[in-house]
Amino acid sequence: MQERIYLSPPHMGGNEIRYVEQAFESNWIAPLGPNVDGFENDITNFTGVPHAAALTSGTAALHLALILSGVEAGDEVICQSFTFSASANPIRYLGATPVFVDSEQSTWNIDPVLLEEAITDRISKTGKVPKAIIPVHLYGMPARMVAITEIAARFGITVIEDAAEALGSHINGKNCGTFGHFGVLSFNGNKIITTSGGGALLGHEKSLIDKARFLATQARDNAPHYEHSHVGYNYRLSNICAGIGRGQMEVLAKRVQRKREIFDYYRMMLPQFSFMPEPDGFYSNRWLTTVIIDPEMNNGCSREDIRLGLEKFNIESRPLWKPMHKQPVFQKFPVYTNGVSDQLFENGLCLPCGTAMSDRVLGKIVDIILKISG
Repeated sequence: MQERIYLSPPHMGGNEIRYVEQAFESNWIAPLGPNVDGFENDITNFTGVPHAAALTSGTAALHLALILSGVEAGDEVICQSFTFSASANPIRYLGATPVFVDSEQSTWNIDPVLLEEAITDRISKTGKVPKAIIPVHLYGMPARMVAITEIAARFGITVIEDAAEALGSHINGKNCGTFGHFGVLSFNGNKIITTSGGGALLGHEKSLIDKARFLATQARDNAPHYEHSHVGYNYRLSNICAGIGRGQMEVLAKRVQRKREIFDYYRMMLPQFSFMPEPDGFYSNRWLTTVIIDPEMNNGCSREDIRLGLEKFNIESRPLWKPMHKQPVFQKFPVYTNGVSDQLFENGLCLPCGTAMSDRVLGKIVDIILKISG
């Protein structure tokens, strides 16, 4: 069998080992250290947000953002339904109720019109304003943040921007992760850049990001002994992983460029598929190349026909995210739908787009898809 072609594997740039070796040479192996400080500075310099805390995952960053937003058991938090479950899971960690809102067609992200309807309806039903809104920049495509933040401001709701898939994406030059009260990044192994596992919490207020660091380091009080007056978490990124991140930040621009080249090649060679749009002023890092496959335009060939056909050649592809309101674990919670995410899930597929993939391999994948679809 031929070597496996993965959807979006890690791609090292070369200097990662230099930062890791520095950590070994100085014996900074435990969490925290110079690489963590340097990585946080790299993130703030790139995004333009003033403060960042490097953490073990994007999920940890979401969890801390919800805590800092005052979310408690019994509160409601509005969450984009069309996303990965990590966007919603931390809401349940706190005993709060997720309220799911469907997407709009131009970005595949949370629909601002439906969002406002959901907020108004929740207030009428519960007598309380939702505590936070979690929009997601899905597959690297920015959500309609100007409209979302304007709606949130009118109701006094905190915006926690899930930019886990969108480092390097922006709207009119303003980076994703910087529009909301908080921004969340992920550096999981399949993201645009990686620290093996890791994430970051971005924010505009130093005191809040300082508190996030405190909570993420087991909430140890300033005392000679171990004193704790808050429940803490083991969420700080290690100095070793941060070293990988420092090397990865040096090649981020190249990774975004290559992701977009791969997306454009697929779009040129597969005109029978519909591709994720990119509205004027929006710039996606194209973290994953995503397509909609209409059987009527492909000789009756469905999304699953393409996926299973690629798998026969040991090529990984993946359906688009199953909406949270269709997940067994979340089915009992409130949802405001318009059918968009259901349709995207039914016919959508993510194609292999690793940045280390050669043009030859990319061409081979396209040839196989064309044969499968007739």
